[in-house]
Amino acid sequence: MAVRKGLGRGLDLLIPKDEGMPKKSTEKNKENKEPKENQVLTLSIHDVEPNRNQPRKQFDEDAIEELADSIKQYGVIQPLIVQKKDKYYEIIAGERRWRACKKAGLKEVPVIIKNYDEKETLKISLIENLQREDLNPIEEAKAYEQLYNTYGLKQDEIAASVSKSRTAITNIMRLLKLDERVQNMVIENLISSGHGRTLLSIDDGDMQYQLAEKILDENLSVREAEKLVKCILEHKDNKKNVEEESSQEKSMIDFFENKMKDILGSKVVIKNKKNNKGKIEIEYYSKDELERIIDLIQSIKE
Repeated sequence: MAVRKGLGRGLDLLIPKDEGMPKKSTEKNKENKEPKENQVLTLSIHDVEPNRNQPRKQFDEDAIEELADSIKQYGVIQPLIVQKKDKYYEIIAGERRWRACKKAGLKEVPVIIKNYDEKETLKISLIENLQREDLNPIEEAKAYEQLYNTYGLKQDEIAASVSKSRTAITNIMRLLKLDERVQNMVIENLISSGHGRTLLSIDDGDMQYQLAEKILDENLSVREAEKLVKCILEHKDNKKNVEEESSQEKSMIDFFENKMKDILGSKVVIKNKKNNKGKIEIEYYSKDELERIIDLIQSIKE
């Protein structure tokens, strides 16, 4: 798997390079002054809580278990970034590490104090999440969408900030147009983002979901899924053309039925069949009316 490139300025700028190892915050320090911004210190893990507006909703428990094992052996190499709230410290970046620390049984965690407003906090959380290799395509698309909608960043600017092409950003964000059930299948890795992009050619959400299930059940590759969707769209176009032709034909038949009705003075029904065949039915309600219609047809012939 290709290594993800650095994301612009990244989070490195958030961590001061001239700080030493984190020092415990003593009771005396707590009494004398509040921790300063950029200060590195150790907090009780119970005093640290995740950001309630964390854009990431799913965490790979197996990966967290592996990280917890690493933390038990080597400790927390990179401090969490937090900001002070009324009664606790809120995680800006590092919730995955915090979860692993709890699983590893740590009572304290190293942190760096930062002061950000709500929008900046969300932005940094998004950037951190976009740095994760295990971010699923739908989460990634939603993160880009938030950067686009909340901060007004253009796709070119988003692409530059995460070292990706504008086309890649566009393709990922388009996944959010999929039916929600199909998006969940991408999240659960039942189908790939490539399959998802193929299904975007289908407008109907129910049809998208049915095809996604078929892709899963028959283990279709992206190329096979593309052929399936192409076949369905061609059939849809042919059906549309047939319907249009049928509509034109019906209009023509209606015209001639009315024209013959005016001439014969009686109801006329034209029944069209395949191969340009059919029949014309002329209604009459008495013997005299039948003779009148026959005489009228003969006079037209003469």
